[in-house]
Amino acid sequence: MTAQPLIRADRVSMQFTVGSSITRARRRVLTAVDQVSLDIHRGETFGLVGESGCGKTTLGRLLVRLYRPTSGTILYDGQDITSLTPQQMMPLRRKMQMIFQDPYASLDPRMTVSTIIAEPLRRTDMDRARVDARVRELLTLVGLDENHARRYPHEFSGGQRQRIGIVRALAAGPEFIVCDEPISALDVSIQAQVVNMLEELQQRLGFTYLFVSHDLSMVRHISHRVGVMYLGHMVEMAPVDELFTHMAHPYTQALMSAVPIADPDASAASQRIILQGDVPNPMAPPSGCPFRTRCPVVMPVCADQKPALLDIGGGHWVACHRVGT
Repeated sequence: MTAQPLIRADRVSMQFTVGSSITRARRRVLTAVDQVSLDIHRGETFGLVGESGCGKTTLGRLLVRLYRPTSGTILYDGQDITSLTPQQMMPLRRKMQMIFQDPYASLDPRMTVSTIIAEPLRRTDMDRARVDARVRELLTLVGLDENHARRYPHEFSGGQRQRIGIVRALAAGPEFIVCDEPISALDVSIQAQVVNMLEELQQRLGFTYLFVSHDLSMVRHISHRVGVMYLGHMVEMAPVDELFTHMAHPYTQALMSAVPIADPDASAASQRIILQGDVPNPMAPPSGCPFRTRCPVVMPVCADQKPALLDIGGGHWVACHRVGT
């Protein structure tokens, strides 16, 4: 019997109303996440990729209930958290944390680094001395000096601020962490250090990650399974090696064809798939398959029917009319 997932999303959607009631402009609905289902198991890293605006960050925020879904169900360790109030969510907040993409907006400029990191720890039974020791330990863990604890966010570079955000997420010892582009502000050498650190912490403490990134090579390195999103939909999902070697959806194939290949001979033999056109307006999505307006192998049925996400074997899920036909 398969173990109960730590996170389960069942047909989750998130819609935002766009438009101003002040100017009386016609208000429209933007569907950021559309009927997405997935399981994330305890101790695994689930990578999430796709173009900017496809709904990756929104899905991450839904899973830790920073947003309340418009429809669908979210379970945390078997508990339905879909409709819990902020007060009801409080006992779960230490168990789920998020590393935000923008280190400038996510750190309070009025607080010292020590105060920022210690904030979740002060809600525990740790005394001041233990809190201070924990702050110093965490700073050292991500390559920052202990003396940085007394400084303010504006005194750091973007990369250093991102590391402070990572420390804050780890401070309370959560079970589930949404990593929303956590290495995008770091230089290449620091990226590897941070990813290795996340892996080591996972092995030591059993963390579960949703790892959102544009860096497909890094996603392949750190993830156990990977999901591919397009225009709010999950179009493919599989174990990492399966996805990178046997990608089945035309959009996934186009994404993977853009990954640089170190071997010059293999690189010369590979063929880049160039998608035509732009991503459709999410407030006016195409009928049928959301990818059909850019798909190089589109069929007539794609305009009429939205393909279901189907398991084609070995935990490999694909939403494409061509798969299996």
